[in-house]
Amino acid sequence: MSECPFCVTGERKWIENDAAIAFPDAYPLAEGHTLVVPRVHVSSLYELNMEQQSSVWELVAEVRQRLLVGLKPDAFNIGVNDGLAAGQTVDHAHVHVIPRWKGDVADPRGGIRWILDHKAAYWSK
Repeated sequence: MSECPFCVTGERKWIENDAAIAFPDAYPLAEGHTLVVPRVHVSSLYELNMEQQSSVWELVAEVRQRLLVGLKPDAFNIGVNDGLAAGQTVDHAHVHVIPRWKGDVADPRGGIRWILDHKAAYWSK
């Protein structure tokens, strides 16, 4: 069995708290794209107890704030792929924090709805 890439972050670690660590995504969608990962190896955030989940979301908020100050994005996509059918490719729970800027795509409406592109543009139906 291969080693989990999120359990072995080493020098990639940026910030942390008692239950989670944050580090840059290895394949970023935008400058500053960061992953927040629980220290405990679980497949889903919902395998964590409420205290651990809370700590993960507290770190998400800290990452967002630091990116807001440091990079000055206009907005964020913050999301979780929970399970294989949802597109989760690393079997270790994680939250994506993705800075966004006006004009980085032609029409950002719908955001994460574009994972099912035939349902995304509901406003045009």
